[in-house]
Amino acid sequence: MRILVTRTDAIGDVVLTLPLCGFLKRQIPGTTICILARTYTKAVVDVSDSIDEFLDYERLMALPADQQVQTLKSHQFDAIIHLVTLKHMTEMAYKAGIGIRIGTWSRPYHWLQCNRLVWLRRRQSDLHEATLHFKLMKPLVREPIPKNLWEYYNLTNFAPLPDHYLQLQNTDKFTIILHPLSNKNALEWSLESFSELIGLLDPERYRIFITGSEKEQIELEPWVKSLPSHVIDLTGQLPLPLLITFINGVDGLLAGSTGPMHLAAACGINTLGLFPNYKPKNAGRWGPLGPRTDFIETQTDTLDSVSPEAVFTRIQRWKKMERNNG
Repeated sequence: MRILVTRTDAIGDVVLTLPLCGFLKRQIPGTTICILARTYTKAVVDVSDSIDEFLDYERLMALPADQQVQTLKSHQFDAIIHLVTLKHMTEMAYKAGIGIRIGTWSRPYHWLQCNRLVWLRRRQSDLHEATLHFKLMKPLVREPIPKNLWEYYNLTNFAPLPDHYLQLQNTDKFTIILHPLSNKNALEWSLESFSELIGLLDPERYRIFITGSEKEQIELEPWVKSLPSHVIDLTGQLPLPLLITFINGVDGLLAGSTGPMHLAAACGINTLGLFPNYKPKNAGRWGPLGPRTDFIETQTDTLDSVSPEAVFTRIQRWKKMERNNG
């Protein structure tokens, strides 16, 4: 069976799609899973064995309408799961003649163009986003949702990391990434709070890295220059494939509700996420999903109520990752 899943939004959304894909592959032997996603998220797909093929959403949408349908048809998908609801993709899948088209009752445009409907209202749900994905597998798999969803991330294909970065990780100190920004996609802890936290982290015990995109590097530059000399600035240096590998090689990561936070959880390292306490942005819906995860929810409309001392207390509980470097 060839199954297409759609998740055309951000890095974290694609990360949280991996458990469903891995579970489907285990439950339906011989299944090929393809994801329709944005170009910049491809590195997430490449590192995981849960997905076999990548269909570039932006390239598909750049084609004339008739070629879009023909392209979709050429992949000979047996089923499509609309994890993200896009009216034009619903119509395209219908015109392409995909046999099983799974959508939700809550989207009226799914009523005529999907032939398998699941009752699902995301905004009102108390379930985690990754668990909501599993609700949409019912027309294909009747098995109960597994308990430890992180067992199905299947991150194995890490890009080689240049020696310079490997040496930065080669220390007896606890290595921790602080990822301050979110591209304005989530609430952000103040840079002043990050600075206070850095002051609490003993440089004899912790090796601290700051990460961020090239765009965020410009925004963070004045702040980074104000930090103590032992803090290592990696902003703008790591394209996504290398960032994933670097995250996998450290002991912990602190961030808001961002893609790197979800990647850290998927890699299985110590992960602390900072969240608002209101739906649908809270940790219950978007919290880090992994074997060593934790979160703090704010008591106000911002993250200002989260103190550096509270974050430091959580980080102190973390244990250094045990790795076989042989």
